[in-house]
Amino acid sequence: MWSNTRMVVLTAMCASLYAAVLIPFMVVPLIPGLTHFRPANALPIVCSFLFGPAAAWGAAFGNLIGDFFTGLGPGDVFGFIGNFLYALVPYRLWRACTQDDPLPRTLPRWLLLFTVITVACALCGATVGFGLQLLGFVPFAVLANVILVNNLVTSAVLAPLLLTVLYPRVRRARLLYGDIVGRPPRAPAWRRLAGVALVVIGTATAFVLGNLASGGWLDPTTLAALSRNMRFLVLVLPPLAIAVSGLTLL
Repeated sequence: MWSNTRMVVLTAMCASLYAAVLIPFMVVPLIPGLTHFRPANALPIVCSFLFGPAAAWGAAFGNLIGDFFTGLGPGDVFGFIGNFLYALVPYRLWRACTQDDPLPRTLPRWLLLFTVITVACALCGATVGFGLQLLGFVPFAVLANVILVNNLVTSAVLAPLLLTVLYPRVRRARLLYGDIVGRPPRAPAWRRLAGVALVVIGTATAFVLGNLASGGWLDPTTLAALSRNMRFLVLVLPPLAIAVSGLTLL
């Protein structure tokens, strides 16, 4: 996408829009110095369905711009990665599951949309929570769950409304990702099934194991010789890697 001028411009637009809506709400902290009330979290989901990878890079850079106003630190690396994945999951999972527009009009399509949004929110929360627990800033069980709920509430409410308004207009303007760079050939069914399964299972496993390990509920005797942080790393990193590998198949 970086060789396409319009995709680069859309990346900049997504980043600036995300940052512009994030920054005013930084005065409403949920975990002071780490995360705050973020109604802007619906934007990466909406932009993902519209602009594909431009939204993923836009969300990552937009979140980084917002972090400038609270002070940058090593944890922002995981915020960058988490927001990139947050806006990468929706369009890839949706494209793998159906060729319909992301405008839910039937119950199965509503369920699919909410499932896709939930997976995106959980993977973002697990990624950021994983990194900040390793750095010793805040436990996974606190941060990952706050991010999941914060993202899910705003996205589940606002994203369908914004998509209903924006998607038909962007489609008529021929500015959808597929219109700009061309629709890629659909992957074989086995590859799409494997990719979706890896993303969903990896994300769910990382989130559950992260909560259990962070809360001290999971302490395998086979890993007793390792430090607590190393045990957490060994338990949570593999399912996160599985989820990311699933995205590469889609």
